[in-house]
Amino acid sequence: MIGLLKYMRGYLRIKVWGFSPERFMNLCSNKDILLWDITRDGDIYYMNISLKSFYKIKGIVRKTGARVAICNRYGLPFFIPTLLKRKVFLFGLFLAVAFWICSSFYIWDIEITGNYQITEDVFDSFLVQQQVRIGMKKDTLDIAELEKEIRRSFSQITWTSAKLNGTKLIIEVKENDAPILEETVEEEGGYDLVAEYDGTIVSMIVRSGVPKVSIGDSVEKGNLLVDGKVPIYNDDTTIRAYNYVRADADILLEHTTSFHATLPFDYVQKEYTGRTEDRYFIRIGENEWKMPENRPFLQYDSVIKTNQPLIFEKLSIPVYLGSYTYREYLNVEYEYTLEQAEALLNEKILTFITELEEKGVQIIEKNVKIDTSGGMWVVDGDFLVRELVGKSVATEKPDMGEQLLNE
Repeated sequence: MIGLLKYMRGYLRIKVWGFSPERFMNLCSNKDILLWDITRDGDIYYMNISLKSFYKIKGIVRKTGARVAICNRYGLPFFIPTLLKRKVFLFGLFLAVAFWICSSFYIWDIEITGNYQITEDVFDSFLVQQQVRIGMKKDTLDIAELEKEIRRSFSQITWTSAKLNGTKLIIEVKENDAPILEETVEEEGGYDLVAEYDGTIVSMIVRSGVPKVSIGDSVEKGNLLVDGKVPIYNDDTTIRAYNYVRADADILLEHTTSFHATLPFDYVQKEYTGRTEDRYFIRIGENEWKMPENRPFLQYDSVIKTNQPLIFEKLSIPVYLGSYTYREYLNVEYEYTLEQAEALLNEKILTFITELEEKGVQIIEKNVKIDTSGGMWVVDGDFLVRELVGKSVATEKPDMGEQLLNE
């Protein structure tokens, strides 16, 4: 604090030498003239003295015969006159302060937290509909109404809070963690299970419905596996009516599935020449201005680099500086070797097998062959698999059953 006061009032760094520098310092002390940071270099003394006190030492200098010279000047009394001479700097400082003050009246960033079920895109679209956007004035935003509209528009949000922190609008929401119960509608009629593939039944556990096949039976695609209509018999074993249910069963079917993939003999690969060209840009919000450009190379791709100056980052103002780096490349053709082709095709086969296993399909046997045909590598495979089958389809009500029900 004392140092700040000294800087505001101004002080000098002086050197004292000659007949009796020590007597000079003693007389200054007797007249309550403060000297500090005193150092000695041979017969010369260096010290600091306030600007006001400097004008009081003229008599002491004359009395002691010492010599005094100013080394440096510090403080506002010296800084301000120098600053006033730099008109361009003052003008830039004025513009920076004016920009800072004007920017503080607008919203330059929107942060949403706590949204897990509602995506950022959905929330952004909602804010656009509510005319809440980056660059709007703070005094045009009704925070209380915005909170009400969020709760009204999203049923899964149980609590919300919106607040302004500087130039940033922070929206916090809390979603309902409990699952939303959907009303179950009673289904009229039954549902059958039919086969999706040709194959052989190897295992079967029926929980509801009437089984129409047995273990070891061969079935074709579309064949009825479990009937969704359960007959109700009279005492004389005639059918009186049908009870329609949703057929439910674990049916393991053994069948054959095929795999086919191709790979061309040659391929094109990018090779960069090392030649690059940069184009710089400035981006404010969604608007971007960049240097005029022509097509730099015949074939090229680009790398975008962006950087936000610290002052705009602290103010949450979306101002970015960046560059486009265009890199020239050539398309070079190569041919796959046998080892490369086998590795790529085996990778495709492995992906296919992984997808089957993720679905719970058991692979019993596999027969894969890699060959060439029509200017490309070809892989064909037959897999003997076992998987759960049973596609649910609506049960058809027989006319006889309807007549029995009406009787």
